[in-house]
Amino acid sequence: MIIGPQTLILLDTSVVLHLARNDLTGKSIESQYSLTSRRERPLISSVTEGELLALAYSRQWGQRKIDALHEMLGNFVRVDAGSPEIVEWYAKLFAEARKRGASGGQNDLWIAATAKAVGAVLLTCDKDFDWLHPDHLQVVRVEDAR
Repeated sequence: MIIGPQTLILLDTSVVLHLARNDLTGKSIESQYSLTSRRERPLISSVTEGELLALAYSRQWGQRKIDALHEMLGNFVRVDAGSPEIVEWYAKLFAEARKRGASGGQNDLWIAATAKAVGAVLLTCDKDFDWLHPDHLQVVRVEDAR
C-alpha cells in the first residue's frame, strides 16, 4: 500500500525498534516512507514509548543508549493512549478480537486503538495486527529487510 505524504502514520513498536537500531529494516522503512522528512511527523502511542523503555531497562542498556532512544522518540508526536476516544476504540477492538479468536497482546490493542482514534495508518513489521479487517483499521506491514 502506498502511503501518501499527507497521511497520518502511527508507528508500531516493531518499526520504532528497527529505526532505533538503524538496521537494514529501519533504513528501508526510512527510505520507503521518508519518515524524517514528512510534513506530518509520524505518531507513536504512549504504549509504544513504554514498551521501548521497558525493553531498554530490562536489557540494561547504558545511559547513553537510553538518552539516544529518548532523543529519537522526541522526533515523533506522542499520543496519550488514555484519551476517551482511544479507550473507546480499545474496548471495541478488544470485543472484535475476542469474537475473531485473535490472540494478540493487550499493548497491540492499545496501539491499534490509538491509530484508529486519530485516523492514522498503522505501520508495523510484525503480524500482530493481521486479524484486523481493513474496515477497522488500515495496517501496512513492512517486510524484514534482512
